[in-house]
Amino acid sequence: MKHLDLSRSGDDYVASVVEAPDPVPRPGEVLVRVAASGVNRADLAQAAGRYPPPPGESPIPGLEISGTVVGSGEEVCALLAGGGHAELAAVPLGQLMPSPRQMTLLHAAAIPEAFLTAYVNLSLEAGLARGQRALVHAGASGVGLAAIQVARALGARVAATTRSKEKLRALEEAGAELAIDSSGGDFAQAVEKTWGRGPVDVILDPVGAATVAGNLRVLATGGRIVFLATMSGSRAEVEIRDLMSRRARLIGSTLRSRSREEKAAIVEGFRRDLLPLFDSGELHETLDSIHPAAEATAAFSRMAANLNVGKILLRWR
Repeated sequence: MKHLDLSRSGDDYVASVVEAPDPVPRPGEVLVRVAASGVNRADLAQAAGRYPPPPGESPIPGLEISGTVVGSGEEVCALLAGGGHAELAAVPLGQLMPSPRQMTLLHAAAIPEAFLTAYVNLSLEAGLARGQRALVHAGASGVGLAAIQVARALGARVAATTRSKEKLRALEEAGAELAIDSSGGDFAQAVEKTWGRGPVDVILDPVGAATVAGNLRVLATGGRIVFLATMSGSRAEVEIRDLMSRRARLIGSTLRSRSREEKAAIVEGFRRDLLPLFDSGELHETLDSIHPAAEATAAFSRMAANLNVGKILLRWR
C-alpha cells in the first residue's frame, strides 16, 4: 500500500507518499480501504518528535479516516491512534462508526477526531449541561468548530475566540452566540461585556499559557477548564485562591493515549448521543480544503500556518 511519510525540516513540513506492506488486522480489528484521512495538529507534533504514537500502534501518522470495510463494503469513519494517512488501515472494531447517510463518504473523515474530542471533553470530562455557558478557544479549528456545535447540541450557550477577524463568521455560522477576535484585545473583557462577571461554566482550551489568566477571570463558580493542547506554551502562574473561591477545576485531557477499551466506550456514547444529529442536520462537518494525498505537503503547510477554517482532508481515492 501507499502511505505518507511526514517529516519536519526547520519550520517546514514535508510529506511524501511511500510504499509499505499492507497492514494485517489483529484480533478485534478490521481492514478499511481509506477514502480520506483528516489532517490534525497532532500529525505536526508527531513529525516534530513531540507526540509519538502509543506503544503498539502504527507509526504512520493519521488519527481519523473514512472508507469502506474490506470484505463487506460497509461505509464507515473511524478514530485511530495512528496509521490513518494511508490507503489501508487496521481499525479496532470499537472505534468504527457508520458514515452518516446524508454525508459523502469522503467528507465523513472530518468527523472522528474533531467531534469525538469535543464530545469527550465537553460532555464526559466537563459535564456541560443544558442552560450553561461554554467558551471555546481556537474556535475556527476543526475541533473548535465541532465543539461550538456540540455545545449547542448539549443545550449550552457558546462564546468562541479566534485570532483572525476573517474567521469570525465561521464561528457564528457554527452557532457561537459571541464570536471574539482575541488578537485585537482582551477576550475576557469581551465576554464580560456581553455576559457579565463570572459567566462561563466550561472552557475548552487548546491554547494553554496565554489564556489561563483570562479563563480564570470569566469562570463561574464551580466552573471547569479543559486543556487540550499548549499552543502558546505549557507553563503559567495560577492564583490558587481564585480556584478555591470559585471551586473551579482544571482538567488536562488527551484522546490518543486512552486505551482501546476507553475509546470504544466513548465512541459508543457518541454514536448514541450525537452521530444521528448529522443526518438530522443539527451537526455538520466544516471543511477547509481537500488535497490529493500526493499533494499532502500543501495540506500540512496550510495547517502549520494556521490558515485553515475547519478540517483539512487528504483524498486517497
